[in-house]
Formats: sequence, structure tokens, C-alpha cells
Amino acid sequence: MENLIIIGSGPAACTAAIYSARARMEPLVFEGMMAGGIAAGGQLTTTTHVENYPGFPDPISGNELMQRMRQQALNCGARIETKTVTKVELSQKPYRVFVNEQAYETRVIIIATGAFARRLGLPGEEKFWQRGISACAVCDGALPVFRDKPVAVIGGGDSAVEEAEYLSKYAAPIYVIHRRNQLRASKIMQERLFANKKIKVIWDTVVIRAKGDDFLNAIDLQNVKTKEEREMAVKGLFYAVGHVPNTAFLQGQVPLDEKGYILTGPGTTRTRIEGVFASGDVQDMDYRQAVTAAGSGCMAAIDAERYLAQNNGKDKGSRLKEKERK
Repeated sequence: MENLIIIGSGPAACTAAIYSARARMEPLVFEGMMAGGIAAGGQLTTTTHVENYPGFPDPISGNELMQRMRQQALNCGARIETKTVTKVELSQKPYRVFVNEQAYETRVIIIATGAFARRLGLPGEEKFWQRGISACAVCDGALPVFRDKPVAVIGGGDSAVEEAEYLSKYAAPIYVIHRRNQLRASKIMQERLFANKKIKVIWDTVVIRAKGDDFLNAIDLQNVKTKEEREMAVKGLFYAVGHVPNTAFLQGQVPLDEKGYILTGPGTTRTRIEGVFASGDVQDMDYRQAVTAAGSGCMAAIDAERYLAQNNGKDKGSRLKEKERK
């Protein structure tokens, strides 16, 4: 019987492991084996330069940052297994977590399986992913390679407008490429977009391929009405076509919103299932940053520890000392 099983491998999972291990909860972490098509460590492992994580004044690769978090969790006493959770059973306690046919019983679960950016499968996408193609302007938009260079954003909703607005601080011009003749973004967002002289919308158009040498330097466009194709020189291509939360393995046992994100109580990581908590991008469709994921991982560990203390005073999980929470 486990006190706590953490499912995930990114900043939320590692931070939850660090805090819960220091609280003597002896967490078992299943980091996954290419779960969701992403290596252990999550989306951050696909980022070449991280410049906005506190405590690292010089750029650090996302992969190295996650390796450090993982090692810190191990140093604190967490157990990490590179296995993918295939399903959970939450209908009765103790809960059961399955790796294929092998079942693990646990009192508490923290789900921190993240979300992955929806990709388009364009020719050249794999080659230039993180070499000019990105799904996060806040993460990558300020990199020197994009400064004062033309970049494009694919999408037509609020996220696409926000990405374009953010990029306009650093790059120019910004092309918003949308397959329809009107945006889906809210009116106020559209007003801001059209007022920004650095941004130009290209209507009725899709990107059909990405091109370059070692780094992206052009994209091919096609007008969806005329089928006319043309090349556009850009140094960056940013996807704003949504994210997919890694919740399929839950098989509907935890309440989700209409987009598949886990529902949690306001200001907490508690789900509607007692003793089951969620942290990071799997329950956050707004911020999606490493630092916010890490913060919610800390919250999940504290929520889980409090739950154990309140529901079974003899559990190995002890109250976090106040100085350890700071």
C-alpha cells in the first residue's frame, strides 16, 4: 500500500515529489515511458532555451532543467519508475493505479500528466520544431533569433491574438495566418490586434510546409479559396491551435471540462474525487508555464499531505513544517 502515487514527470510532478518526499510521505512517481508521445520530463524537454525560470540567470535547456528537478526529487527520497500508467480505478478505496496488468494500491493520487500542444503535421514540422517552430510565444518569443525578424502565428482565437500581441514586443512584422475570413477571437481582442501596426492578418490561408536549412527561414502558404500557393520568409512559426490534456487514461473517472482538463476546486488542487489531486497543465489551460506548474505541484503535495493527516492520523505523511513550506 502506497501513501501517495504521483502520475507525471514535468515541473508539477517533480515539485509535488520534492515536497511530499520532504514531508515523509514516501511518494512513488510514475514518470511514463514516452507517455503522450513525449519523453519523461514533459513538454519542457522539447525546449532548447529556458530564460524565464527563476533562479537561472543564464539560459538553460529544458531537458537539463527537468533532469535537475528529477534528481532533486530523488535526493529528497522520492521513488521514480519509468513506467506509463494505463488506467486507474477510483470507485473504491484504496485506489488502484495500473501499469498494464500490474496494480498498485494507494491512499492518495496526484495527477500531473500535463498537456501537449496540438500539432499540424506539416512537412518540415519535425525538423524545425524548436528550431523556429514553437507552440509557446511566452516561452520562446523573446529569444534573440526572433528579434526584429518576421514571424507567423497560426490560429484565429484569443490564444492566437495573445501570441501575436506578445510577439510584437520583440519581432516584426507579425503575420496571423487564419484559414477563415474572420477571427474567432473576442471583439476586444480583435480590436487590440487590428490596432497593432506590427501585426497583419492573412485571411483564408493555411500553411502547407515549413522550409529552411538548420533553422526555419520560410513557409509555404495556400489560399483555401483560390488554391494559389506562395512562399513567405519568416524566422518563426508559432502554433496557437490548442492543447490536448493527457487525461485519456482516466477513462472518465475524474470530472473534466469540455476540453478534457481536470476540474479542480478554486484555489486548490482538489478534484471532485476525495483524495485525488491534479496539478500543472492537466488542469490549467490558461497559463501553461513551467513556473506555474511547479507552483501547483507544491500546492498538490500540501493538499495531499493535509488530506492524509486529516483522514488517517497514523499515516506516514506528517504535517509539513512551516519553514519547509517557504
